[in-house]
Amino acid sequence: MKETNEQKTIKEKAWDLQHSIEARQKRIGKGKYGRVLKMARKPTDEEYAKTSKITGLGILLIGAIGFVIFLLATQVAPWVGEMLGIM
Repeated sequence: MKETNEQKTIKEKAWDLQHSIEARQKRIGKGKYGRVLKMARKPTDEEYAKTSKITGLGILLIGAIGFVIFLLATQVAPWVGEMLGIM
């Protein structure tokens, strides 16, 4: 006789959940990204510091480029337009 979900005790439901979690965990290394996950490791403090510095520098550089474009659009473009008689 097959039990329905309502007839199971809390302990049986917990075991079922535990088994499904363990089954999913075993399949992780066999999928599309399995090789990447097997090769992955925690970065050293030095690697983390370098990555953080490079990322921060990139954010600052992109922000500076955006600010220069903003200045060109708000300050230089109207001035050039006046010089050419467009505005």
